[in-house]
Amino acid sequence: MAIDFTLTPELEEIRQRVRTFVDEVIKPESERIEAEKLDETDRKAYITALLGMREKAQEAGIWLPHMPEEWGGMGLGHVELAMVQAEAAKTRLGPWVFNCQAPDEGNMHTLLHWATDEQKEKYLKPLLKGHTWSCFAMTEPEVAGSDPTLIRTHGYQDGEEWVLNGHKWFISNAHRASFAILIARTEDDPDLPQAANTAFIIDLPQEGWNEVRQIETMHGSTGHSEIVIEDLRVHERQMLGGRGQGHLLGQYRLGPARLAHCMRWIAQAETALDLMVARSLDRYSHGSILAEKQGVQWMIADSAMELYQSKLMVLHAASKIDAAHRGEPVDFKSEVSMAKHFVANSLNRIIDRSIQVHGALGYSTDTPLAHMYQHARWARFADGADEIHQMRIAQRTIAAYKDFGTTASATGDLPI
Repeated sequence: MAIDFTLTPELEEIRQRVRTFVDEVIKPESERIEAEKLDETDRKAYITALLGMREKAQEAGIWLPHMPEEWGGMGLGHVELAMVQAEAAKTRLGPWVFNCQAPDEGNMHTLLHWATDEQKEKYLKPLLKGHTWSCFAMTEPEVAGSDPTLIRTHGYQDGEEWVLNGHKWFISNAHRASFAILIARTEDDPDLPQAANTAFIIDLPQEGWNEVRQIETMHGSTGHSEIVIEDLRVHERQMLGGRGQGHLLGQYRLGPARLAHCMRWIAQAETALDLMVARSLDRYSHGSILAEKQGVQWMIADSAMELYQSKLMVLHAASKIDAAHRGEPVDFKSEVSMAKHFVANSLNRIIDRSIQVHGALGYSTDTPLAHMYQHARWARFADGADEIHQMRIAQRTIAAYKDFGTTASATGDLPI
């Protein structure tokens, strides 16, 4: 059995092209935007700068790495996508410049798989061209976001229309979105709890869709909106997928989307480790540089080992998703859950250690670490809290032992 993580010359060329573009185009422009505070002082110049980078990315052939070539993408599988995301996310704007950012990336996959031809024409194509934004409206304040069977936003049919009422929050991108994929309860007493919800595409803005606020988080106001839905009418043609298939659609979307987050988190963790080592080689204290002190070496070693594990977990989970998409009888849910939990926690630990090695400098905003740390904390509950993933991992491990007398299939189903 060959285990080979080297890339073909063609894919290595893509990775180098992405890395060069990030270093020579995105990083300098991002630094200029930040230095001149364009997003605060000159909104028009800010938008012009962002769109300019997108135009250059398309000219460079680095656009929609996750989408099939026939839809204008690069046609990369999930293993190959990992190399692009892990380079792109070394800058905050990288994934957006390449049009592979959350939540649009997951919505593109969802529309490609579930939408009718008419819906693809109206919603998917403009999203792929970068002409629109989208959001995914599932989370609610009154119920646990990790259990979609508890959703209270509900809809009833009135002729050819559905009337929707409910309350959503932390809906990323909603403030600027052209449309939403909304999950609502449409079945009162289904045979299975997972068959109660249905997905609808909602044009925005629309009467009945009321944005209450952009929720202020520990890293500022970032477009995570609270929405009150009051008698919102939507034509039955706007149903995405079949009636009662909202839960299935959501799970289809969230599996690969969770792993895409992990790919981007690896980029951030690697950046933090690079900064940690650079600082340890530069700072002299008590007779030697920090890199020669055992306490600092342990922090570097722990971080390097966790990053190595993170990369392997993501690559293996991605390979299983690719196999499933080729039609092979492969289940990747456990691997994605384990990767999501482990990488999210590793990200927080590695950034924290890097801040520690930097001392007061790391706590300041003179390095990117403080902002990275603020953003990293959400990773442990976004797309499923740590504890939910641990519960599912445990359930699958116990089930594997009951079914096969061994837990091997629950730990990657590897040949060792």
